[in-house]
Amino acid sequence: MKKYVVALVALVASMMVAFSVHADNGLIKIQSAHSVAQTADNIEGFLKEKGLTQFARINHAANAEKAGLELRPTEVIIFGNPKVGTPLMQCAQSVAIDLPQKMLISQDEENNVWLTYNDPMYLKERHNIKGCEKVLEKVSKVLGAISKTATK
Repeated sequence: MKKYVVALVALVASMMVAFSVHADNGLIKIQSAHSVAQTADNIEGFLKEKGLTQFARINHAANAEKAGLELRPTEVIIFGNPKVGTPLMQCAQSVAIDLPQKMLISQDEENNVWLTYNDPMYLKERHNIKGCEKVLEKVSKVLGAISKTATK
């Protein structure tokens, strides 16, 4: 029995590290098992498979290199779906400043790769969104599915 408790505690602790949520700044940050490029490729594959529009993939490290500067691998993917974003903007037009959705994939000083995105519930508070709970839940589920697919 003691072995099971220890195993359960270890499992929960590892999940907390892998799925760390930083509510204080409105960002959800998840560790990836892949490189920055592979994680970004995984996101692109998911978006294409689900018919979501990808607007841009920005490689900040490559842009820094062109400017003669160094930056650890850092990419941002910008994507969305007007059928989801428009109802949010109808509830609170100011949310447009945070749309389309963005996912940041970055490598830290210890070579860990992280996928980071805005928590839709934080956006709800930030923009005082009312009456769009179902849309926000849908956005949360989709972002969760993207992050799970991209990081595992």
